[in-house]
Amino acid sequence: MHKDKQKLITRLKKIEGQVRGIQKMIEEEKYCIDVITQTSAVKQGLSSIEDILLESHLGHCVVGQIKSGKVDVATKEILKVYQLKRK
Repeated sequence: MHKDKQKLITRLKKIEGQVRGIQKMIEEEKYCIDVITQTSAVKQGLSSIEDILLESHLGHCVVGQIKSGKVDVATKEILKVYQLKRK
């Protein structure tokens, strides 16, 4: 994750700003479709962060577990990632 840390922080700051913007839109009673468009953008942003984190975890942590003989632990984590992504 270290190589993507700044990228993730930057993206989270953008999402934070978007969420504040959504709050303001609701306070100002903006058009519902416009608010929904912004909430969708936030969800997509969070999903992209999740993808980066999962790729890093699978590519480094899980591979490391397998290399060190902890196949059962790695398998459980892969299944957990799969279950989380289905939600």
